Amino acid sequence: MYDYIIIGGGSAGAVMANRLSANPDNQVLLLEAGPSDRHPFIHMPAGVVELLKADKLNWYFSTAPEPELLGRRLYWPRGRVLGGTSAMNGMVYIRGHRNDYDRWAALPGCEGWHYDEVLPYFRQSEYFPEGDTEWHGHEGELGVSRLKQKLALFQTFVDAAEQAGYPRTGDFNGAEQEGAGPYDVTIRDGVRQSTARCFLPKAVRRRPNLEILTNARALALLTDGKRVHGVQVAHDNRQPCFYARRETLLCAGAVQSPQLLLLSGIGDPEELERHNIPLRHKLPGVGKNLQDHLDVSVQHFATTTETLYANARPPRNILTLLRYLLTHGGAAASNGIETGAFLKTSHAGEEPDIQLHFIPAFMLDHARQEAPGHGFMLHACQLRPQSRGEIGLWSADPLAPPRIQPRYLSAPGDLEVMVEAVKICRRIFAAKAFDAVRGEEHMPGPGVEDDAAIAEFIRRHAETIYHPVGTCRMGAAGDPEAVVDNQCRVHGLEGLRVVDASIMPQLPGGNTNAPTIMIAERIAALITGKAPA
Repeated sequence: MYDYIIIGGGSAGAVMANRLSANPDNQVLLLEAGPSDRHPFIHMPAGVVELLKADKLNWYFSTAPEPELLGRRLYWPRGRVLGGTSAMNGMVYIRGHRNDYDRWAALPGCEGWHYDEVLPYFRQSEYFPEGDTEWHGHEGELGVSRLKQKLALFQTFVDAAEQAGYPRTGDFNGAEQEGAGPYDVTIRDGVRQSTARCFLPKAVRRRPNLEILTNARALALLTDGKRVHGVQVAHDNRQPCFYARRETLLCAGAVQSPQLLLLSGIGDPEELERHNIPLRHKLPGVGKNLQDHLDVSVQHFATTTETLYANARPPRNILTLLRYLLTHGGAAASNGIETGAFLKTSHAGEEPDIQLHFIPAFMLDHARQEAPGHGFMLHACQLRPQSRGEIGLWSADPLAPPRIQPRYLSAPGDLEVMVEAVKICRRIFAAKAFDAVRGEEHMPGPGVEDDAAIAEFIRRHAETIYHPVGTCRMGAAGDPEAVVDNQCRVHGLEGLRVVDASIMPQLPGGNTNAPTIMIAERIAALITGKAPA
């Protein structure tokens, strides 16, 4: 018996465990399906490449066939380790545009989420070495920095974007998001800042009122009428039940939070009936409203050898690794995405509608395919797609993977934005700054010129950029697609909140790790009554 049970030790769950256990009167249990975060590649920023390739710390999901992407099943990596996907993501720290949160707050049942209301929670988490400012915090646990660029290509990209007619910006999380410039990253002193490392350091893990149970997979929520009392898990060849006096906090992410609700008989009656799962609480919105950033890349061969590829090939890769192990410095201390851009297509409104991640290397099939040589590339994603998918079940087996159906490009207009994004990438790569290093275009490649050919290229090659949200959407109680209220309490049930990216009603304009941490900070403050200073 505990006061609070937290299901999922990832971007939100680790934060919740820290904040709730700060009160010694709270008995807190944190359950994580994966192992502890000891693997060295987690803490080395460049290790992300190896983590994407392997399934050891990775759920290694695949989508259902995607109708608008030629029936392809897309690879969806998600973290299966303490720290969750924050232990294997690209470490880009982006909050989104202020308008994203103002739009959330304008929706029925989403009051309290205006940008000015959530900014203090972003700042509360953050340790920004350049000091406390209007936009950044200096007292938090989450190390956020700007890397000192070693490779000239990172600056080449920013110069080329300016030559192509786009503005510069010094801080994507500051007063103006639009433009090209340096990314803030969750790296401190050469080490990845996962939520496990930052919010669950040794001192926190040793708190007598906090128990952390790894390799403990949630099987079903325990319900009695309209109250959730806890959870049953699979752990060490047993299936123990854990009970919560106050609340169970579901922090399993946009994929597995709805999956666990459905497995527990909470959701759309039709979906449950298909799998002979008894209905315990009707909530049709569970798993619906899935949104993600679809991404396509433009790639060039490079005529210079000063790319990340140089450090990945023997014998230099051994020297790179040794330098990192000895000093936490060198190329392995970079996430490889030090600059990027937020730009407007002709379809944009007030804020940018595409995001670019520049990488001075080839990255093919999520780094699972060998690079053909020295190169550089731009990832381009549409920030606010109108397409909506869903998370469902393939079976009632709690150990089976969920059914992931994003339905990318199903909404009219999404493909048009993606086509224009490819053209913008090409425009930047054609700028004078790249003349000295630009080789042949590898993708889309010669012959892919008109809109129809570019659209076909997108259908054949676009992939996720790892930002699923929305599947337990926040909204008013009368909204048939809303799952939680504005305090993340599940509609119609007592003792249960969902606290993770699944509650976002709409995708924010950027990477989703920082907003997920903010959500956890805000809900923890609501529970404990401790607002940011």
